[in-house]
Amino acid sequence: MLLGTAVALALSFWHKDSILAFATPSGPQVDIINTGYARYQGNRTLPNAVAYLGIPYAEPPVGNLRFRAPLPLNTTRVVLESAGKTIDATEYPEFCIQGTTGGRDAGGAGSEDCLKVNIYAPPDATKASKLPVLFYIHGGGYIYGNPRNWPFDHWVNQSPNVVIVSVYYRLSSFGFLSVPEMKDSQTGALNAGFLDQIEALRWVKRNIASFGGDPNKVTINGESAGGASVELHLVAKEGERLFSQAIAQSVYRTPLPTPEQQVPLFKYYAAKAGCANESVAESLSCLRNAPVEVLARAQDAASTPDFTGSGYAAFHPVIDGNVITDYPTRLISQGKFARVPLIIGATTNETLSGGSSVAVALKRFFPSITDDNLSELEEAYPIQSFASESLRFQTITGESELKCANSILGSAFSKEGAKTWVYRYNQRNPTNPSPAVTHAAENWMMFLGTNTGFNGTTTFTDQSTLETDFSSELIAYWLSFVRTGDPNMRKLHKSPLWAPYGEGTRNRIVLQQAQVEGPRKKSGSFVEVEAVEEAERCRVVAGRWKHSRTKRCI
Repeated sequence: MLLGTAVALALSFWHKDSILAFATPSGPQVDIINTGYARYQGNRTLPNAVAYLGIPYAEPPVGNLRFRAPLPLNTTRVVLESAGKTIDATEYPEFCIQGTTGGRDAGGAGSEDCLKVNIYAPPDATKASKLPVLFYIHGGGYIYGNPRNWPFDHWVNQSPNVVIVSVYYRLSSFGFLSVPEMKDSQTGALNAGFLDQIEALRWVKRNIASFGGDPNKVTINGESAGGASVELHLVAKEGERLFSQAIAQSVYRTPLPTPEQQVPLFKYYAAKAGCANESVAESLSCLRNAPVEVLARAQDAASTPDFTGSGYAAFHPVIDGNVITDYPTRLISQGKFARVPLIIGATTNETLSGGSSVAVALKRFFPSITDDNLSELEEAYPIQSFASESLRFQTITGESELKCANSILGSAFSKEGAKTWVYRYNQRNPTNPSPAVTHAAENWMMFLGTNTGFNGTTTFTDQSTLETDFSSELIAYWLSFVRTGDPNMRKLHKSPLWAPYGEGTRNRIVLQQAQVEGPRKKSGSFVEVEAVEEAERCRVVAGRWKHSRTKRCI
């Protein structure tokens, strides 16, 4: 706890110090925007960046609104409460209640009143600017994550011609409690945390112009569970056009169970919280009145061996039949997705499984996988094709859990004429003792050396000149895509041309930093072609579930 407190204090002073550092001689910068219903005071964190932190986009989901769909922000209430005064938006808000990271830590930090966004904009942006918008969805397995740990001030400072929005959404049981009765809106809402993201996008559509953004040019972006959220937005029925492009990093191919499959988890959670009742309505009423700390302990307990239910032991999105109508892999294979320009990729060595048994690992990750499916999958990865059993384990689990999204979405999108670019991130996190390029390695590079800790904390590590140069290269590719729909148009001059992906070519860029520093710095990135063997393996991975009516994998 002392470490977490120290980190939080260090992060809070980062913004305060930045204001002082970049104040004008006559006083602090005045960075105030008017949404029409409220005036918000921003924070000049860097010369070319203003951070507007903790802007509400929906009503607080507290009391009877717990486990329900978000309500649109009551702007009349905001007007009355602000009483004409400018609202301070210079400090990060409380993050959403955290679940355990799985590292034997207890979650519970945070607040239910967390439906807010952080907005990063150039200081001179106005409604007339109509700058392209990046909408970022954080990762953390839908269980934990704090947008503060992935700041965007330096992105806007590098390219002061975009607006970036980072969203807070409900996590773990607060965002993804599921039971069939919650299909009735009188009882609750399935996928409340995902509906939060949709509501935030709707708020952006209505209000981002006040911050200088173009509501008709929004790129959604996320990593891990954020990448999976991007995939869900691509196939979800959202009722209106909320984005025009997408970047999906390390798509977390976690199974989407049905609400029926979540019943054992619901009952276990309710019992742990002291809310075991004969009817779901009574249990939900009890849960809505339970203290946050009781629910935090109950949701964390589900990740322990004490829960021996259906195998679906996590509070994740489900197929609700309304917004998320089917498994994403199946919908994508049927061409039922938004045809927008896409960047998608993963790290070289990532997997979310440990151990040595492929069968044990995949059954834990995909609870409904059958022995026949396992046999077919393992046949696609003959041991003679790998240098070791450990490499085979890493490949089969990593491709099934994450990496095959690249091939599945890349092929489907390019086949339908949507411009598509694929990457392989190949630079290890230097603070990780493993020599492998593991899951989320790019976050360390893109976000000031961040390493997520427990309960919403993080640690930022100083980066070398080579590392900051590479970070700038990555940011340039990403924001070139946001600005122009093509990662090449505004890339750094030294960076190689990122060839588009297609079923016939299967080009992808390998993103890695230069190995030697010098007066004429060169990029370490290069273009390669996805191996035929990898593409074939991913066809097998996709084929195991996309046509099945019984398997619960995405």
